[in-house]
Amino acid sequence: MKQEKNKSPRALAFRRFYRNPMGLVSLSIIAIVALVSVAAYVLMPDNSRNANQMNLTLGTVPMGFDVTGFLIPNDESNFNFFNGTDRPAEFIPVSEWKIENEVLLYRPYLGKQDAGPWKVLEEVQSPMTDEWVKTHLVTKTYWLGTDKFGRDVLSRLILGSRISITVGFIAVLISLVVGMTLGAIAGFFGGWVDDLISWLINVVWSIPTLLLVIAVTLALGKGYWQVFIAVGLTMWVEVARVVRGQVLALKEEQFIEATRALGFRSFRSIFIHILPNLWAPVIIISAANFAGAILIESGLSFLGFGAQPPIPSWGGMIRDHYAYILVDKAYLAIIPGVAIMVLVLAFMMVGNALRDALDVRAVRS
Repeated sequence: MKQEKNKSPRALAFRRFYRNPMGLVSLSIIAIVALVSVAAYVLMPDNSRNANQMNLTLGTVPMGFDVTGFLIPNDESNFNFFNGTDRPAEFIPVSEWKIENEVLLYRPYLGKQDAGPWKVLEEVQSPMTDEWVKTHLVTKTYWLGTDKFGRDVLSRLILGSRISITVGFIAVLISLVVGMTLGAIAGFFGGWVDDLISWLINVVWSIPTLLLVIAVTLALGKGYWQVFIAVGLTMWVEVARVVRGQVLALKEEQFIEATRALGFRSFRSIFIHILPNLWAPVIIISAANFAGAILIESGLSFLGFGAQPPIPSWGGMIRDHYAYILVDKAYLAIIPGVAIMVLVLAFMMVGNALRDALDVRAVRS
């Protein structure tokens, strides 16, 4: 027990967090999603840019669907780890194939019961050999099926995680910079400065978040980065309110009075001596804001204000296929919805675990 009392508050907080199973599981989910989003183009079956390789004959095939076809390789020298390739290998699904007079003939796949007329595979040069066929005839599996344009749902789901993680990170970063700065200035200086910033906080707080985000998005324009900035500029209010309240209490402490007596500048007292003592509540708020940013971005994409096609996002995938909920393809909308729910829940559970771990009143056990 004496050894436990000698541990630093940080060590005790880490120990309390590690003893929370839901917090660890949630943190693991977030870490996995983040790693998958970074290495998306390496993990995706469809490594074309934006996972946008279409094949209308394979539209809305069920989960686990297998189809045989010829994989015609293209020049993949332009493959980029973060952007994929502009010239992916072309996949031609076939029902039958044969070689006649050293020419490859095939019947294109048009459905389980249908096959097109015999065609010549013009993408390759003659004479055709059995060795070439063995090398390029592959069976492709669509583990989560395809959307109405024949695009691989698994690939778009993986790449969509990048939007959710990125918007959360950028929005939280912007909210921290703006919220902590304004909240600290308002709480430390008080007077008319506090009145002005508090008035601004109350005005922004009174506007519904989604409407404010839509307004900022319309002002900045629809696009990938615009939605990140719009979400971040609407999430700083809660950070500012908490930081302002904490600074009002901390500025009366003796160590802050000592900085004044030593002649330190006000901004040095704020950023060097006050703000480092506020990370516990700020981290908890950031976890909740991360979850909120993911939900807001999904809502914007569903309404058409978020990431624009062909960039995949989970909200956009729901928008494209929500009508399928009434038919036998409901999973096209349910799968991205479940992904949003799991990731948001993970961030909320991590926030709760951090709240318990960083609580100074927690029992040191």
